[in-house]
Amino acid sequence: MSAEATNPATPGPVAGAAARWRARIDLRRLGRAALLGPAARDRLPDAIGHVAEAHRAHHPDADLEPLRRAWVLAESSHRGQMRKSGEPYITHPLAVTLILAELGAETTTLTASLLHDTVEDTEVTLDQVGREFGAEVRFLVDGVTKLEKVDYGAAAEPETFRKMLVATGNDVRVMSIKLADRLHNMRTLGVMRPEKQARIAKVTRDVLIPLAERLGVQALKTELEDLVFAILHPEEYEHTRELIVDNASRADDPLAEIADEVRSVLREAGIPAEVVIRPRHFVSVHRVARKRGRLRGADFGRLLVLVGEDADCYGVLGELHTCLTPVVSEFKDFIAVPKFNLYQSLHTAVARGDGQVVEVLIRTHQMHKVAEAGVVALGNPYASPSDPPEAPSASSGAGTDEERVDPTRPGWLSRLLDWQAAAPDADTFWSTLREDLAQDREITVFRPDGGTLGLPEGATCVDAAYAQYGEDAHACLGARVNGRLATLSTVLKDGDTVQLLMGQDPAAEPSTEWLEHAHTPAARIAIQRWIATHPTPETPEEIAERGGTVGATTENVQAGRGDANPFRASAAEPPGADTPDSVGRSTAESQAFDTQAVDRPSAAVALVDQPGATVRLAGCCTPVPPDEITGFAVRGGVVTVHRVECAAVAQMKSVGRAEVGVRWGDTAGCRVTLFAESFGRPHLLADLTEAMAGEGAEIVSATVEPPSQQRVRHTYTVQLPDAARLPSLMRAMRNVAGVYDVSRAQTPGA
Repeated sequence: MSAEATNPATPGPVAGAAARWRARIDLRRLGRAALLGPAARDRLPDAIGHVAEAHRAHHPDADLEPLRRAWVLAESSHRGQMRKSGEPYITHPLAVTLILAELGAETTTLTASLLHDTVEDTEVTLDQVGREFGAEVRFLVDGVTKLEKVDYGAAAEPETFRKMLVATGNDVRVMSIKLADRLHNMRTLGVMRPEKQARIAKVTRDVLIPLAERLGVQALKTELEDLVFAILHPEEYEHTRELIVDNASRADDPLAEIADEVRSVLREAGIPAEVVIRPRHFVSVHRVARKRGRLRGADFGRLLVLVGEDADCYGVLGELHTCLTPVVSEFKDFIAVPKFNLYQSLHTAVARGDGQVVEVLIRTHQMHKVAEAGVVALGNPYASPSDPPEAPSASSGAGTDEERVDPTRPGWLSRLLDWQAAAPDADTFWSTLREDLAQDREITVFRPDGGTLGLPEGATCVDAAYAQYGEDAHACLGARVNGRLATLSTVLKDGDTVQLLMGQDPAAEPSTEWLEHAHTPAARIAIQRWIATHPTPETPEEIAERGGTVGATTENVQAGRGDANPFRASAAEPPGADTPDSVGRSTAESQAFDTQAVDRPSAAVALVDQPGATVRLAGCCTPVPPDEITGFAVRGGVVTVHRVECAAVAQMKSVGRAEVGVRWGDTAGCRVTLFAESFGRPHLLADLTEAMAGEGAEIVSATVEPPSQQRVRHTYTVQLPDAARLPSLMRAMRNVAGVYDVSRAQTPGA
């Protein structure tokens, strides 16, 4: 974690641009003073006194003794070590600790920060840290300690981040220290070779800045963005710096004018509030310039209104929208609906008479503290209300082998920890981590049981399945979104209710098509791992090349058994003239199967009171006993028999066709056509035909349409020995996993 010399590309002082930072301490001078000047044992050395001052500003009653002892150990263990810039090495942990102290970190974090490089770069051991400072400090120091390249080679950096993220899952203060460490290193990166500066800046951009955003530490995130911007885009950075300098030299300041007007409005309304100007940082100005083109004075900053209570925020909003001209499209309420990184604020904008638009942020002082410092402002997440200020709770688990669970751990971090454990190697973890962190907006969907799932924007039902069930999601058959059937590819929206329809087959297989719809690393890694361990079955062309036989006999299909059974192939292949259809057969094979179906006469007998008439059961509605039936005479002395609710009956009556009385004979057997609607999944047809055979049904013919949106439509004509078994047959078919509807034929041409 060593940092180098002062970076000449670091943003220089611009009027008001660094208002939230206190003046930089001369750490070189302090470091040398600490080495040369002895300090009394009963007081803090001068070099650490600035940290204590910043710490006491946030925690007036903090016990500073751990800081004093940590300083003594850190200074003595790093003594003689120098940074490449010539500074004593101790200036680095001192600067990191000062950053965290200014953000309001509690004493335990500051103690660990002072010691964060001792185990990595000196003879101090983790056990020694634990004995002298306790299990929590030991855990934090271990969490930020790098893995050795001699042990991990090229995988050292990604594996170090994996280790750090796992530790962060147990204690978010680990990442707080890492972010402050990277910030100081970035401030002092200029002594490095340009190519190394660029490499470190890219990792900061792809990993550390998104983590700072997700943890809500905006004060660190914005400065890191500016430092990365200066290194990776020096020309654009310089142009932006010139814009900021030119604006600072203007005689008029529209932000100051509107701030005075807002103060006047709130004073007259009797709302106590602090109104300050928040200059935009370099990257923010650059983004606004790209969006709006020519910048005007109001574009270089925003107004921040700080109040005491939540209700006052809405009071301020009402006064501004009443007395000034609001830009309604700019209003956002992050108090009622906080961002996933704890951020709360009201955002609005008001227009000046000259057309300039001023953005306004409205929040309480506590909201502002959290907005700036994020998780750092939360302090020790394991201390109960009754604990002393810096004491860990008994249930924290520090120093034990059990994982410490933070009840406030954000959903994105839980998901990240879940999928990282399944990443097969360091390269996959590293590339997937960057991709995951690039998804910077989260949605919340609801489960039918009242629980919720946090997912990145753009997530689908596939992602929801793996988020809820892990690898058991291989058995997912479909979903209902807001009560309606939906395909697994359906993109979810914030607030949707998702019911996942799960099969019971322990050997269920995911469809390779799911990869196209998997948006989260957890889903993609689980599907890819299954595919990697299950070789793809041979195609018909590959079988033919080795002299095998393509297809299966009608008897095997009807029985639903045998390894060659095409019903056991995947039902997720795309349709095409010469490509496998939804049951794994070519279109030609499907047609052959249909024509091979045996045309047996129906055992059900319908009687008609017309001597010599031939009775035929209509194929459009396939009547069976005990359906209520009617008949109509057609050419050749034939009477067709329909169910009375058949659509064809109403049609023939409307054109004046006379009905013929018909009734059922004594025979109980029947032939019936059934439609089944299902989600595509492997082995579906084998399971379906097995269920039908179990009810004594003999399949006379069957057709399966190519899948559409992962849904498959089946048509079966079956012979039943007893018509009374039809309801039982339909129930058995509906109980097959993946089948969501079974109905009798109702339309002509069935």
